[in-house]
Amino acid sequence: METHKQYTWWLKALSGADEVQARRFAGAIALEIGWGGISKVEELTGMSHSTISKGIEELKTSEKLEPPERLRASGGGRKKVEEKDPEIIRDLEKIMDENTSGDPMSLLKWTNKSTYKIADELRKLQHKIDPDTVGRLLKENNYSLQTNKKNIEGSSVPERDAQFRYINEQAKEFMNSGYPVISVDTKKKERVGEFKNPGRTWTKKGEAKEVNVYDFLSLGIGMATPYGIYDTKRNEGMVNVGISHDTAEFAVESIRQWWLMFGRYNYPDAKGLMICADGGGSNGTRNKGWKFYLQELVNQIKIPITVCHMSTAV
Repeated sequence: METHKQYTWWLKALSGADEVQARRFAGAIALEIGWGGISKVEELTGMSHSTISKGIEELKTSEKLEPPERLRASGGGRKKVEEKDPEIIRDLEKIMDENTSGDPMSLLKWTNKSTYKIADELRKLQHKIDPDTVGRLLKENNYSLQTNKKNIEGSSVPERDAQFRYINEQAKEFMNSGYPVISVDTKKKERVGEFKNPGRTWTKKGEAKEVNVYDFLSLGIGMATPYGIYDTKRNEGMVNVGISHDTAEFAVESIRQWWLMFGRYNYPDAKGLMICADGGGSNGTRNKGWKFYLQELVNQIKIPITVCHMSTAV
């Protein structure tokens, strides 16, 4: 034990050295110890006899020691798993290409292809591999963690372009006449209460606002339903937030509030109102309540309302 304490400092220095520095340093200590030095250093460090001897040979040379261009000779070191087992890349790509959405012949039966589960499947195919190596192979083969991306719109009816052109011409005609054109839509519903939301606020350290661990509806006040109205000519918008369901009555009431608060003042001489809306939901083409409550609004504000529904892909 006392002998080990004697070499504590140089053992610590040795632990931070690279391979070349370590063997030269070990060789220097062995030379300093003298007879039996190589065996002693071998016992203390776990280095092989040949490694320490190589370090001594390098120290005894008359030439000046220079930092090597590389620590190991070309081809030295442990070979990568794909070099020892070339078939592993083919099997990995086969697993990644598997259809995991209920295909009974699929190797994978999960929705999240984690490196741990991929490693398990590769081991079942007689490949020796760990999850970290799976992650490296995936990156080297251009795989990455990604979310799915909305990009498939589906086919379009032949008249779709003509429909949009018609809506555009109608909107231009209304705006050139000084009449309002608004676009309406229901936005994402949100639970109201002490729930966690994205974003941050400035607070003193250690005084972050505490919220519910779970976002059950029963723990909140209720649901907030935002309905947006956008004035395309003035580039202004309004959001009416309701606490009831997204109904046709609520949609028309939101438009009514926009007209009473902004529309009638911004367009005092308007003799028409154009509404652009999508084809579903509370303002959908087949929603009879939407038509009924719009007629009530027309009766109240005394100007005609034209509704243009955006066409959808089929």
